[in-house]
Amino acid sequence: MSVMTRETMSESEMIAAAELALADIAKIRAGVGRVIFGQESVVERTLVALLAGGHALLVGVPGLAKTKLVETLGVVLGLDSRRIQFTPDLMPSDILGSEVMEQDDQGKRSFRFISGPIFAQLLMADEINRASPRTQSALLQAMQEYHVTVAGERHDLPAPFHVLATQNPLEQEGTYPLPEAQLDRFLMQVDILYPELEAERRILLETTGIEDAKAQNVLDPERLKDIQHLIRRMPVPESVVEAILKLVRSARPGQGHGETDKHVSWGPGPRASQALTLCARARALYDGRLAPSIDDIRALAEPVLQHRMALTFAARAEGMTVRDVVARLVKDI
Repeated sequence: MSVMTRETMSESEMIAAAELALADIAKIRAGVGRVIFGQESVVERTLVALLAGGHALLVGVPGLAKTKLVETLGVVLGLDSRRIQFTPDLMPSDILGSEVMEQDDQGKRSFRFISGPIFAQLLMADEINRASPRTQSALLQAMQEYHVTVAGERHDLPAPFHVLATQNPLEQEGTYPLPEAQLDRFLMQVDILYPELEAERRILLETTGIEDAKAQNVLDPERLKDIQHLIRRMPVPESVVEAILKLVRSARPGQGHGETDKHVSWGPGPRASQALTLCARARALYDGRLAPSIDDIRALAEPVLQHRMALTFAARAEGMTVRDVVARLVKDI
């Protein structure tokens, strides 16, 4: 038994569409792999977030190719990309745009909206936690509703629209932690670790010569939207739905889970369940499958849940992390 979306496809149509999508995804992976060496898990999770139609928060120390990854994805996917370097003096109007007064030849004055860099298909919010909460909040409406409101007027964003934000987990001086409401709008938090030995060896050999590898475009935005639409039409087995509900609800205090009640001060909301469902579908297609499995939920639990939970003071004092709690909860599904 499966839970289907409102618009269903026949099995043969789904298989044919999936085969075409798989061919395109293979091209995307190859295109990214020409520029980004190693980091297979990071590339997979970031691509899963984009294929699911959402946003991702990339967390890692400087020099791990976070910016390079976003630039490469923009080229490979054919998206109109912009970058914003977040700084303490950045204002909301620097992101959204502003209205300016103009005067025509007859002396009539009127306001004209000049769009900001947020009007892009792929927005890189570099070091997002270096801007003030006032400026960070400029992204809230855009990330959830795909439009912005300036001077009472609605301005729709391009489609598709994705935000890939970066954050340094070490240097916290002069930074502003992202509010929970903003964190919840990221489908996943993708932690970027140091590369493996062979990957770093390849980085040394191939990026210190005369020419660096260049990304090549293999897709266009309309085709990406088609794949995103296909993912939303993929069936989800009832067992996977139950696993998602069990996992997310067990991560909330007050739901009868002793470990959670002891260690978690607040847990994930319904957006976490939605994110797990979408990302599981996208990961299944990324791996060449037509339906997600419980293994997808286990693999995605940490990146989807870790930024949607907070530990109690006692748990932090014991040296626990959110990852530890999620790992224990995953064992029960």
